Amino acid sequence: MGNRHTLHFTAGPEHIDELGHVNNAVWVRWIQDIATAHWNAVARPEDRESYVWMVTRHEIDYRGNVAEGETVTAETFIPSPPRGARFDRRVDFRNADGKVVVSANTTWAMIDKATGRPLRIRPETAAPFRPYG
Repeated sequence: MGNRHTLHFTAGPEHIDELGHVNNAVWVRWIQDIATAHWNAVARPEDRESYVWMVTRHEIDYRGNVAEGETVTAETFIPSPPRGARFDRRVDFRNADGKVVVSANTTWAMIDKATGRPLRIRPETAAPFRPYG
């Protein structure tokens, strides 16, 4: 199934802060980018049409960084079943040596596009993201 999803990100000059590394706001954007790509790659078409996701929490550990021109490989997965309207998501960014330089645990709430309200995640919506962990 579609439990794990991988993308590559290359640090461009627009991603670099005054310390010469990728800015923390960029890491957050990349977390969102891979989460969205994962949803779009494996969710059922009717779910992509009906729902959108909103972040309710980010927990990010910075263990290193990358400089301009360097590429990281991001991998995301859903570590456990949904709880109500929420899914937790893990994202790890590895440098060229395979070392995790940034890792994140994020919580996302599923929102009904028609009403703008959170909805309980049904088993058929969660199914493409199994197995958990």
